[in-house]
Amino acid sequence: MKATMDKLVNLCKGRGIIFPGSEIYGGMGNTWDYGPVGVEIKNNLKRAWWKRFVQESDNSFGVDAAILMNSRVWDASGHTTSFTDPKMDCKNCKTRHRADNLIEAHSKGAVNPDTMTNEEMEAYIKEHHVVCPKCGKSDFTPIRTFNLMFETSRGVTEEGQNVVYLRPETAQGEFVNFLNVQRTTRAKVPFGIGQIGKAFRNEITPGNFIFRTIEFEQMEHQWFCKEGTDAKYYEEFKKKAWDFLVDLGFDPEHLRFKDHDKLAHYAKSACDIQYLFPIGWSELNGIHNRTNYDLSRHAEFSGKAMDYLDPVTNEKYIPYVIEYSIGADRLMLAALTEAYDEETLDGGDTRVVMHFHPAVAAYKVAVLPLQKSLGDKAREVYKKLSKSFMCAYDEAGSIGKRYRRQDEIGTPYCVTVDFDTANDNTVTLRDRDSMEQIRLNIDDVAAYVGEKIKFD
Repeated sequence: MKATMDKLVNLCKGRGIIFPGSEIYGGMGNTWDYGPVGVEIKNNLKRAWWKRFVQESDNSFGVDAAILMNSRVWDASGHTTSFTDPKMDCKNCKTRHRADNLIEAHSKGAVNPDTMTNEEMEAYIKEHHVVCPKCGKSDFTPIRTFNLMFETSRGVTEEGQNVVYLRPETAQGEFVNFLNVQRTTRAKVPFGIGQIGKAFRNEITPGNFIFRTIEFEQMEHQWFCKEGTDAKYYEEFKKKAWDFLVDLGFDPEHLRFKDHDKLAHYAKSACDIQYLFPIGWSELNGIHNRTNYDLSRHAEFSGKAMDYLDPVTNEKYIPYVIEYSIGADRLMLAALTEAYDEETLDGGDTRVVMHFHPAVAAYKVAVLPLQKSLGDKAREVYKKLSKSFMCAYDEAGSIGKRYRRQDEIGTPYCVTVDFDTANDNTVTLRDRDSMEQIRLNIDDVAAYVGEKIKFD
């Protein structure tokens, strides 16, 4: 059964996956905290991405750039002048909304506001009597634009404070380190720089759980190449991005490419991979041909040459960039949606099960003593297996209830320690998806599970 957003939110809160941020104080504007289970799932998604796009990618290197950067970085990138949202206030209930989100929701995705001017969006909202999702009235102020960057200040005295920004994207950290990475790794073009890190946007969010938040984590890879080869690499990264999702277990029927109707000023070509979320088809990740715009702008604003010198031809040029970007939080929501299932079992019972790829699951094995009196032996097994991967331990309730708890967080294997274990050193290994059970020697469990949980 397909997941709804309400079912995912309830499951996540009840099973320690994701909690509302600052909940004991009434929360804070669509912020979320990852719990004991959720932080493991999210970290595993990031590990799988890093393995595929940095570790296994020929001539790619990682960085972890600072969140606070010289404000001139954002002048060069254009964020200080053009990184804005079209916002409207409801005159009746005084709530603030993004005009493009209002149009998307009203048209159920049939109208793309990215291709519309502010005047056209205002006209559409008035003509179609688009209503406020809070109070149901259709009475809005004209559109005003607000910069999306969080602004703060740096300085030891009030008079000496300088404006700085929490970064709205991670990409600029890769661009400004282009020369550092190329020099220290002696990399030859083409080569890539990958990064995983936090970004912040002061935008109005529609409240669709972790789909769009003000604080989020990006996984980005910039591929620096020579002009003329950019179209080839653009197509290659489209395929790599698609294959990554399919290899994680996504049904291709739930994915589709969507070319941008309106290109950003820096882009030669751009597309998204959309996923069928509970809220409908929406962007999961983007692939962009950014040309040599970014490096050229940073050369202009910093006064530092960003040219690459080809050691074979002695040609100097500023490389083009193919960017692949995916949000870790949005990938998390997609993975939760894709994994969720409600199965009707023999006898009419229903189980909720999360069919995560084993590499993504928070715990690879749950160790369960058949009875509490077997706890000492079960703890020994738990400690042994924990040296190889994340494990859970549970001795509360019937064995059936404990299986269900592990199914609901997607644990691929349960190891049951029973009365025969002390005699023959074997345990029962239960498979999450098939619910089939086999008998294994304790010494063989780690190797058996280790093979099953690989992400290739």
